[in-house]
Amino acid sequence: MTRRPAAALAALTLAAAALLTACGPTAAPAGPAGPTKGPDDAQVQQMQQKVDAADSAAAQADENAGQDN
Repeated sequence: MTRRPAAALAALTLAAAALLTACGPTAAPAGPAGPTKGPDDAQVQQMQQKVDAADSAAAQADENAGQDN
């Protein structure tokens, strides 16, 4: 395995971890039954930036790997 595919695999792994972390359980205790509050907008924006960065890194790694071939 060369470095380029390894970098692409690492970027995809980071993207998957970011997505799974965003969808995982929250640390907040369960409140009384009633309307639930959605995720905080700042947190959603932060996770989207992480996913975008991982996608960009994966695309760059794919492009670099294509140039080597």
